[in-house]
Amino acid sequence: MSYAADSATDTFVAHRNLLFTVAYEMLGSAADAEDVLQETWMRWINVDTEHVRDQRAYLVRITTRQSLNRLRAMKRRKEAYVGPWLPDPLLTAPDVAKDVELAESVSIGLMIVLETLSPTERAVFVLREAFGISYNEIAAAVGKSPAAVHQIAHRARQHVDARRPRQVASPSETRAALRAFQRAVETRDLQGLLDVLAPDVVLVGDGGGVKQAALRPIIGSEKVVRMLFGGLGKVEGALTGEPTMVNGNPALLVRLDGEIDGVMAIRVEDAGITGLYYVRNPEKLGHVESETALTRR
Repeated sequence: MSYAADSATDTFVAHRNLLFTVAYEMLGSAADAEDVLQETWMRWINVDTEHVRDQRAYLVRITTRQSLNRLRAMKRRKEAYVGPWLPDPLLTAPDVAKDVELAESVSIGLMIVLETLSPTERAVFVLREAFGISYNEIAAAVGKSPAAVHQIAHRARQHVDARRPRQVASPSETRAALRAFQRAVETRDLQGLLDVLAPDVVLVGDGGGVKQAALRPIIGSEKVVRMLFGGLGKVEGALTGEPTMVNGNPALLVRLDGEIDGVMAIRVEDAGITGLYYVRNPEKLGHVESETALTRR
């Protein structure tokens, strides 16, 4: 391998975690993000890097373009998906939780909001809000003028702000709500569960047509409690919840007779759970037993 190829490889490896984070935030799929990195690498090794002034920016640009292509193709897959589509949960290291902005940007709750944006809006929002990339660099990545990118960013921010939590709960608040939820479910404490759930809580289950899950979101605490307790009554085997860190936030790794059944992530506002997100689709659970490195740098 030539010195130029060695240098290109070293640069790619140095920025790999950043590129994966960019692709994952744009796509919500770990497998697709990995594919985008492979496509980025194949293009990068054919670039004359001596003439690239900012190699990090160039790599982010390639990753963004490949992610946009894949995001548009994924739209068709999601339209044919059985039931609600949730992002792939990722087991993350403690340093992700310590970076408050990163933890919020990859949280399941916010990534669900990002699903409501157009592909270009999502790319612009992610690059600007999560990574602080300049409008000029984003413009080069998405094929728009800096002025157009500025407008898209403003529109996307308004859209997301109207749907994101009014106040981001701290990890300790989320852990406390999660413990109360787990305790109430395990002891079948109806009132305890109602106490920890917000009246307008939403339960979203993703079974992908492979595992049983509600085909539409369940809205309202009483309906959610009936759904949960009704479902638990049909479970054959020992169901246990193991506290973990998923997408930089506290979550539960749920096991049935010791085997992974799914991941339960929550959204907390004003000490109450406003969102319950349960991913059961086995195809989405490949990154919950070993840590995935995420970074904004």
